[in-house]
Amino acid sequence: MPGSDRDDDTTRSLACSDCGTTFPDRWRCTCGSPLEFVDRPVPSGGAPDPGAFDARLGLWTFEDFIAVGDDSADRVTLGEGSTPLVDADGAAGDALDDPWNAEFKLEYVFPTGSFKDRGATTTLTRARELGVDRVVEDSSGNAGAAIATYAARAGIDAEVYVPADVKEAKLRAIRRAGATPVRVEGSRADVTDACVAALDPDAERSDSEGTDSAWYASHAWNPAFFEGTATVAYEIARQRDWEAPDAVVTPLGHGTLFLGAYRGFERLREAGWIDSVPRLYGAQAAGTAPIVRALHGPEAADPDGKRNESADGIRIAEPVRREEVLEAIRGTGGDAVAVTEAAGDRELDRLHAAGFYTEPTCAVAPAALREFRARGAIDADEDVVVPLTGSGLKG
Repeated sequence: MPGSDRDDDTTRSLACSDCGTTFPDRWRCTCGSPLEFVDRPVPSGGAPDPGAFDARLGLWTFEDFIAVGDDSADRVTLGEGSTPLVDADGAAGDALDDPWNAEFKLEYVFPTGSFKDRGATTTLTRARELGVDRVVEDSSGNAGAAIATYAARAGIDAEVYVPADVKEAKLRAIRRAGATPVRVEGSRADVTDACVAALDPDAERSDSEGTDSAWYASHAWNPAFFEGTATVAYEIARQRDWEAPDAVVTPLGHGTLFLGAYRGFERLREAGWIDSVPRLYGAQAAGTAPIVRALHGPEAADPDGKRNESADGIRIAEPVRREEVLEAIRGTGGDAVAVTEAAGDRELDRLHAAGFYTEPTCAVAPAALREFRARGAIDADEDVVVPLTGSGLKG
């Protein structure tokens, strides 16, 4: 891609946005905050012709925006990316009782059936660059399947900590990739705690030595994961000839896709490839909606007094990057809403009937779009993109 300002450092330093401490490699700062790459690449020279990008490279066609994988030989890839952006209503739009009037980004067509492959390819690439032999991850299912699959592709051993009630299809995907699943009783937070407790003592190392120990390939903590999810913004903008939509609505748990989109659109704006960043809206699961609670109070976070059990992929009570999510919402003029199980189930039926075979969690985003339109937050004539994040084949 033209106009690159990249250097040859394949082990870019990490820095804490809270205290400013830097490290060659570490999964979190000594102060407990998440770390970010010191060098967040932004190409110069203006937006290329959208047709100049090689779709055969998948999301790696945007290599000059990605802070890992400078050496293509280190990239751990299955050709992921370049997912379709389609008219949600299609030819049947005029005949639909309740059209979406949006574009759907079909993230469920990835190799493992979810958008988490965006972050898995960049995270395992980072692991390969550092010479890692074994990774651990905690997940409700999709991220675990993605990390396990890309670890297998890289020839790296993996353990994945999952809730005891994880869906069998996701557990099977982890096992079939050769990773070791570890089922943990209790809440999703208990799963994370068990995973962190199992890390070797030097997993908190402040340098890149000792990489024979477990390396935390966390989709919530690891900044390499967000380098991958940011590519959703690059793809959306390219598919729209460098015109950003007015709004993007995503499911919101830890915020890996939500924040990826935010970071990606911000970099595109900084590069001068788009004029403005779209408003970002999050769809949370009713009863487990900490971002909605922070913005609008407990009643809005739990509108029907029931927990949305169907949206298991986003039932995150304490997101690692909570403040960054709130900053993205406020900074773009967006919002978040808690979607009830009943509303999500209705939306899932609509999606399936329209030919979009998705899993229940991703139905919360189009359901949220309806709510935001009903509130007047998103006008009927505004351009909206909604990523559909997981395949119905996963349960």
